[in-house]
Amino acid sequence: MTPAQENIAKSCLLGAENNTMTFPEIVQALTREGFESYAIDFRRGRAIYYLPDGQSVEYPTRSTLSVAKDFDAGAIQAAIREAQQLVAGYTYDGFCEKVAKAGCSGYVVSFAGRRAVYMGRTAETHLEHFPS
Repeated sequence: MTPAQENIAKSCLLGAENNTMTFPEIVQALTREGFESYAIDFRRGRAIYYLPDGQSVEYPTRSTLSVAKDFDAGAIQAAIREAQQLVAGYTYDGFCEKVAKAGCSGYVVSFAGRRAVYMGRTAETHLEHFPS
């Protein structure tokens, strides 16, 4: 992994956490640098960015979150819709708190698959395709 790739991964994480980059901007920046996916782990407070050859870089997120035991796919989907529409008052931190309260322990974003998979503590999932 090149230093430029490491820098773009870190700047995308900071862009999300500081609300200076939208999800589509993050996907575009990471794809342009050759990344194929990334994962967010709320319980460990980690973000991992993956290249197709198996290399990865990992960074701490701003905080770890307490994840509810019960998985509420409807509440997760509602938080995703708010993010997609950038509703008034939307923040990435607020999004993370909402999905964690809905039982999401983390998510994986696949650029080639154009989807994100949100996972619960007991392996429940919610699959979200990228909007057209």
